[in-house]
Amino acid sequence: MTRWISTIWRMPDLRSRVLFTLGMLAVFRLGVHIPAPGVDREALAKTIEENANTAFGLYNMFSGGALGNFSVFVLGIMPYITASIIIQILTVAIPSLERLSKEGQQGKGRITQYTRYATIGIALVQGVLMVAIPLESMKSSTGGGIVLDPGWTFRIITAITLTAGSCFVMWIGEQISERGIGNGSSLIIAAGIVSRLPQAIQGSVLKLQADELNLVQLTVILFGMVLVIGLIVWIERAQRRIAIQYAKRVVGRKVYGGAQSSHLPLKINTAGVIPPIFASSVLMAPATALTFTTNPVLSAVAAALQPGAWLYNYAEIGLIVFFAYFYTAMVFNPVDVAENLKKHGGYVPGIRPGRQTAEYIDYILTRLTGAGALYMAGVCILPAILTRMYGVPFNFGGTGLLIVVNVALDTVAQVEAQLLTQHYDGINGPAAPGMSGGRRRVLAGA
Repeated sequence: MTRWISTIWRMPDLRSRVLFTLGMLAVFRLGVHIPAPGVDREALAKTIEENANTAFGLYNMFSGGALGNFSVFVLGIMPYITASIIIQILTVAIPSLERLSKEGQQGKGRITQYTRYATIGIALVQGVLMVAIPLESMKSSTGGGIVLDPGWTFRIITAITLTAGSCFVMWIGEQISERGIGNGSSLIIAAGIVSRLPQAIQGSVLKLQADELNLVQLTVILFGMVLVIGLIVWIERAQRRIAIQYAKRVVGRKVYGGAQSSHLPLKINTAGVIPPIFASSVLMAPATALTFTTNPVLSAVAAALQPGAWLYNYAEIGLIVFFAYFYTAMVFNPVDVAENLKKHGGYVPGIRPGRQTAEYIDYILTRLTGAGALYMAGVCILPAILTRMYGVPFNFGGTGLLIVVNVALDTVAQVEAQLLTQHYDGINGPAAPGMSGGRRRVLAGA
């Protein structure tokens, strides 16, 4: 690890990218502690703490504690993620947007601009609804309201403030993706989750001291976390390799290449961390909006939509499966892969090039995506069930672990790709210290 870090530090371009990413994340964490006006933050923080196992606790975890502080970043990156979901679905449904997405960098830039506009609109709506429904309905322990001066003036000013904060977080994420290392949006969410880890550990220690939790239970919780992390790493690294053969090419009297064998690596979880993030983002909005309703039917729905409840669990499983297939279809096109193989003289042994190859790849990818979706759903749901059934107090649950471990693996893979680019044997000099030949071959195959 020390040699790996020292190697990064000796490479100016990679060092600047890593430092830029850390700097942007530091700016985000600083903004989490800048309060928005008009709210009794101590009373709000206490209310959030008392409702840690509800949608408020989940939202507070994703925002890195911004909701408890009622920060200007309280909306965080969620409006941008929601806008991305909507634009991606519309890209599939509307032919003009689909054509625009295939027009290269210019078309992608237009779609990115549409996503930004949608983010502003969604943030404004979420800001008004957050203030008008949950916050103005909350009561402090003394019986007074959490909002100091409720009304439309407070709602409009606060909504504009929160929208500006969300747009700034969106800009931070885009800057990290463009000039740093890793996916900016995912890193912001992961940074918010990790920032809650010390508080979760402190809460577990306090429960241990108060005899609400014994040492055996704490050991089982920690052991379960290690097992879940190991499972995530093992599955995220797993691949289904499709054998590929490349035939000889004869031009005139010259023979180019030879009968070479390679493989097409397909990950079990091609969609990565996107499905649980999208699923949580979709479920948090109605769960939060219905929390303080007085209608008995809507109150029952709100209770069933809280994390760990039966409706929330079934809805999250369904959304994770849906977004796993949807996002995989967005990022991986078997027809294009089959055409590229055919153009370069590659084929799958026993399968005809072209349409049959595309169908074969799509068949395997569909099965892998199904297995990956069930794995993600299991990791996200099982800790919530244990928390609700057995009172496990540790709130750094399966969704948080899945996101943090996935983001860490993706970021490390990008760093290693940068190291490989600048230290590949036979091209740019010797391999980077600490990077074995086996790892080079795996990265080259990926």
